[in-house]
Amino acid sequence: MSDRLPMTRTGYDKLKAELAHLEEVEMPIILERIGKARADGDLSENAEFDGAIESQGMLQRKINEVRAKLSRAVIVDPDKACTGEVGFGMTVVVRDLDLDDEEEFTLVGAGEEDYAAGKILVTSPLAQGLVGKKVGDRVAIEVPAGTTRFEILEKSLTRKLDILLVSVSFAMLSSSPS
Repeated sequence: MSDRLPMTRTGYDKLKAELAHLEEVEMPIILERIGKARADGDLSENAEFDGAIESQGMLQRKINEVRAKLSRAVIVDPDKACTGEVGFGMTVVVRDLDLDDEEEFTLVGAGEEDYAAGKILVTSPLAQGLVGKKVGDRVAIEVPAGTTRFEILEKSLTRKLDILLVSVSFAMLSSSPS
């Protein structure tokens, strides 16, 4: 897999804000806890100190992960990548051929993933199995739980925007004088 990590400007900005919060808000709180625990004296049996040091290590790991994502980031404008194939930034509606139900996924970059809302990382095995495919294609994708088979029913860059525009247009028509 490539070292590059595609993401939108929004995802990049979200990760930058998360990094700033971790470094400027969370880390000082933990460092203050360490200082207070250290002031309590004997560090060999100081549970507060041990807990604060462990928290610092976990937070530093998270900071390093976010920094690594940002350093590998490649800002992609999904509107300029529109092709006849499934790709970054697109919303894809598929039919699970084994369960005979429809699912919708939006292929997003780091910082924008929300699995409960169907926003999956474009670098995930599921997304990689969909990238480059066209409406009507059937795919078998190896995922950690086994093989999943889908038929691609539709793809769209502006699916959510279309719904918003229709809603706004309808509202404007409803409120116009007769």
